[in-house]
Amino acid sequence: MNQTTDTGIVDRAAELRAALVTDLRAKQKITSEVVEAAVRRVPRERFMPAGTDLDIAYGYDNSVVTKRDEHGVALSSVSAAYIQARMLEQAELAPGMTVLEVGSGGLNAAYLAEIVGPGGRVVSVDIDPEVTDRAASLLEDNGYGSRVRVLVADAEHGVSDEGPFDAIIVTVGAWDIAPALLDQLRVGGVIVLPLVMNAVTRTIGFRREGDHLISRSVEVAGFVPMQGDGAHPDRVFLLPDANGRHVRLLFDSGGPERLDRLDGVLAGERAELWSGVTIGNGVSFADLHLWFAWFLPGFCRVAADEGTGLAAERLWFPFGVVHGAGFAYLALRSAPEGEGFEFGARAFGPDGERAAAAMVEQIRAWDRDGRDVEPRFGYWPADSDHSRIPSDVAVMNKTHGVVSISWS
Repeated sequence: MNQTTDTGIVDRAAELRAALVTDLRAKQKITSEVVEAAVRRVPRERFMPAGTDLDIAYGYDNSVVTKRDEHGVALSSVSAAYIQARMLEQAELAPGMTVLEVGSGGLNAAYLAEIVGPGGRVVSVDIDPEVTDRAASLLEDNGYGSRVRVLVADAEHGVSDEGPFDAIIVTVGAWDIAPALLDQLRVGGVIVLPLVMNAVTRTIGFRREGDHLISRSVEVAGFVPMQGDGAHPDRVFLLPDANGRHVRLLFDSGGPERLDRLDGVLAGERAELWSGVTIGNGVSFADLHLWFAWFLPGFCRVAADEGTGLAAERLWFPFGVVHGAGFAYLALRSAPEGEGFEFGARAFGPDGERAAAAMVEQIRAWDRDGRDVEPRFGYWPADSDHSRIPSDVAVMNKTHGVVSISWS
């Protein structure tokens, strides 16, 4: 750290903690007194890896990786302050509650312990013993050892001899909701989780209503993926360019059957198609990505090796579509008139123009029907009454149930 004395570190951390709370309040990530008190009280820096700079520890949107695999892929991390605060609010917590955290780290469990108080109970689980050992040690060192029970468990199968829970907070990306977790959620309880829907994640606060769940809050955020029996790996297709480098197309599930039809398309001419739909500078359009995930057949995420033409364009918005023998990806250019940008698609292959047209059609549909409207979600377990799913919503099948979405 930059500080040179323990007293200086403590004083500087206190200043940064107060400033962080002020920022989180101003941006409405903290909206309740109980969450504010917890964030003010817990020394965030003590749960970070050794050597983490205080400015990083108390950054508004800094996540800090605590463990990587042999390939450098993040397996565990301390989530950014804004999403931790937001998820605590989404869980609608109160003193005396019994709460389950899936995905241990220590810091979030300390926040939970502060909120539920001595009359409450916090259980934190992770599939990785190294992660739970670290979390348990940090909690013990900071006075929370007797207030949080840390267990090694695969949450896909629930947590034996625990619950029922008033709230469950999942801090890893979940492709589906395990029935065993829902079995341990009280009627009227809240589960907050980063739900992956066709490669796009939203952190959703669901309340249990009868045999299904209804969303009460939604936040944009990304998380390390779930491990264990709840893991859901992407299907990856490598699209080579003329120099032997690759563009990777990542499909959440399904995907086109004949991806070999794309062989060599990057060596051909590139087509462009523009939508006429514009966005102002600095304005979020994250829900366009969500719209694609639900309504654009052949939708995929895109990643490009350094040295490819797509990498040179710096794919800040890495989403694409495959249509037959064509591949297109989301592109922006300066708006024809005034400030901001225009959405469009750049495409390759014999069917590239058709792929671009499909993407542009959905850009216009989002602009017409989904822009500036907060979507609502439902989750209908396999054993719930699916005849009660409203007829005007879109649905997405999962292993254990169905997700519904409505922009109305």
